[in-house]
Amino acid sequence: MRIAALVLFGVAATAVLHAQELPAFRPPAVPLVTHNPYFSAWSMSDHLTDSWPRHWSGADVEMSGIVRIDGKAYRFMGPEPASVPAMEQLGVVVWATRTIYQFLGGGVQLSVTFLSPTIPSDPQIFSRPASYITWSARSADGQRHDVTLYFDCAAGWVVSRPDQLVTAAREKLDEMQVLSMGARAQSVLETTGDAARSDWGRLYLASPGNEGASSVIASSAARERFAATGSLPDADHVRLPRAANDDEPALAWRFPFGTVGPEATSRWIVIAYDEDYAVEFLGERLRPYWRESGRMDAKQMLRAAADDYPSISAQARAFDEQLQADLRAAGGDDNYARLAQLAFRQAAAAHVLARDTDGTALLFGRENSSGGYISTVDVIYPCAPYFLLFNPHLLEAQLRPVLEYAGTTHWRFPYAPHDLGKYPLADGQAYGGGETSDKDQMPVEETANMLLMTAALAKIEENADFAKPYWPLLAGWAAYLREKGFDPENQLSTDDFTGHLAHNANLSIKAILALGAFAQLAGATGHAHEAASYRALAAEFAAKWAAMAADGDHSRLAFDAPGTWSQKYNLVWDKILGLNLFAPQIAQREIGFYLTKQNLYGLPLDSRHTYTKLDWLVWTATLSDSRLDFSRMVTRVYNFANETPDRVPLSDWYDTLDARRKGFQARSVVGGVFVKMLANPAVWKKWADRAISPSNP
Repeated sequence: MRIAALVLFGVAATAVLHAQELPAFRPPAVPLVTHNPYFSAWSMSDHLTDSWPRHWSGADVEMSGIVRIDGKAYRFMGPEPASVPAMEQLGVVVWATRTIYQFLGGGVQLSVTFLSPTIPSDPQIFSRPASYITWSARSADGQRHDVTLYFDCAAGWVVSRPDQLVTAAREKLDEMQVLSMGARAQSVLETTGDAARSDWGRLYLASPGNEGASSVIASSAARERFAATGSLPDADHVRLPRAANDDEPALAWRFPFGTVGPEATSRWIVIAYDEDYAVEFLGERLRPYWRESGRMDAKQMLRAAADDYPSISAQARAFDEQLQADLRAAGGDDNYARLAQLAFRQAAAAHVLARDTDGTALLFGRENSSGGYISTVDVIYPCAPYFLLFNPHLLEAQLRPVLEYAGTTHWRFPYAPHDLGKYPLADGQAYGGGETSDKDQMPVEETANMLLMTAALAKIEENADFAKPYWPLLAGWAAYLREKGFDPENQLSTDDFTGHLAHNANLSIKAILALGAFAQLAGATGHAHEAASYRALAAEFAAKWAAMAADGDHSRLAFDAPGTWSQKYNLVWDKILGLNLFAPQIAQREIGFYLTKQNLYGLPLDSRHTYTKLDWLVWTATLSDSRLDFSRMVTRVYNFANETPDRVPLSDWYDTLDARRKGFQARSVVGGVFVKMLANPAVWKKWADRAISPSNP
């Protein structure tokens, strides 16, 4: 597939083709509309016309695109109507916030831009569930052509099961036409399950001021009518409510471009989804953050999204280009930059930003495809570099619910919890033994995670103010690690698919660094005695670790397992936090050993299996001081993404021999690939300093 670099410019956000072409990159799934775990649509094919867009879980969320050029119809999105030929797809470029497709047919070049402005630095825009789709057409053969475009969204967007009844409506907001659709029975926050989709709230399509645009509430038969005649049905479909799979209710639009010449002509639309409530936290239903504590509703959100289109388009373009340049500089080549840009929207779209009952911003993540848990600590941890880089205040908003819950009588253990429940209900831990049993807990894992992330916040914010209200809880967790962390008992770690393991050397590193991190926090909060004693303890443990884990030219998987090895990805925090507890030669010795153990698609997680974890592999590569060695390791991860036969949003658990997915897809943990950016303090500060803090009371 030819890949053409495209940019957006001007108020109309017109796409222009650059002459320069880049080597092909074929993402396993291409992000289209990506905002939160329910409002999430991807193309899982080489061509946008090969299959319907899908929710991250694999369910169809139909978007149809047809263009008539001089009276002849061509498909540019969706596999139907099959009788209508597909345009030639010239290429697709995935930026951090934008996906740009380019097509050719009938003498016309058509570009289609999907913009989801989930830029974490601005919490209001980040939380607003509104994407933009822009179509830009120009003559490609020097002739003038008559162009009309059709677009629709079908009812699969608003149900969790295809037999659920849907309703639809239309209204006008000033000059803006609005169509909406939703499930008839609004089971707000009631649908749970790993692959469940939202069947409450409403999908909106809004067309602000597109000259000559028309719309209709119809069925999928509107596609055939437009292809044949260029027109929409004469009136809205009246047979509603009806099931989503009964003659496929759809919101359909027609955009006349008029006569198109060499200058590009553009049309655009807002696609948004209002879930009304975001999550439930400890029994209280919370509104989405964008609602501004009840001062904004869906109509006002659509109006704001439309008004902001020119500025957001320009901001997204600038953000994407600056980020790409910094990723290239950090990683040394385009491969790391492309991988990170592909991960960007996936990391954002696994979260929802809500307001607590007092107005405080709270961020909740969903553990997509691996249990459907909410606020899973060992999922927050690998994604933490994403928020530490782009908005540390949002990592605070993510840790706050965990800390608040752990401080209640619901949680009775001396270590940190694993999760807060099953999404969207954050009412108490659901994993393992839940709140009442220590069965299958991750005591060292989650406790160390919380201390490390809190210390990372203090480092980038240059104060430990966030930690102060929770000091007794954090001090208790540090005491737990002092007793249990160095030589962990037989227990699970975040890599729970590998099973229980005693004397886990990588988990020991995490605990040691967490103790050192707590010493930093203690020093920053005026607890000088604790700072000195925990620093000394962490240094003592690090020296003991070096002796107990050594196995010739590498370190062991477990202290009592000679002849084994594992990725020591947790060691990256020694560098990032400036703890300097472990001798530098330990990391460099590990990197030298790892380079001899790589398979075609990367370094296995440990000596027991050929599978790996994408996030941890990038963390491990970041241990190297050599950009060349980093590239040698990460390029194989990029090759996995480019060649895996599994067409799902980026998997983080795959086999290094054949690039097959072992499990997991669309998880936020891929945000961990940005850890490389944290290793450079100047780059970290540059991006983090742009962050806007949520307006907390």
